[in-house]
Amino acid sequence: MGIRRLAEEERLCGAVVHGGLVWLAGQVADDASLDAEGQTADILAQIDALLAAAGTDKRRLLSVTVVLADIRDAPAMNRAWDRWLDPAAKPARMTIQAPLVDPAWKVEITGVAALPERGGA
Repeated sequence: MGIRRLAEEERLCGAVVHGGLVWLAGQVADDASLDAEGQTADILAQIDALLAAAGTDKRRLLSVTVVLADIRDAPAMNRAWDRWLDPAAKPARMTIQAPLVDPAWKVEITGVAALPERGGA
């Protein structure tokens, strides 16, 4: 099985597919003027699109890391997360605070998802 690179940009790919896994790059909001809840919803929609392009979906997420520029935005981020999450398929998740490259970014999310096994599952 080869390596597939999705949503290629100058310095990175939005996702890399290999060995039955989808590795997401850190995703940030397209609209940085939004609050933390809005940025999170924007990012989660991007993640949905990347996973669909890879041939999987959020129910097959294994692990997610959420980086907040300000940990006080956790409740706002969680509101968007909770609306998006499939409660029957929760990934392992870690949330940390760290400075982000663009000061307008409030949230960055990365993760790893599984591809469906051949034959269905």
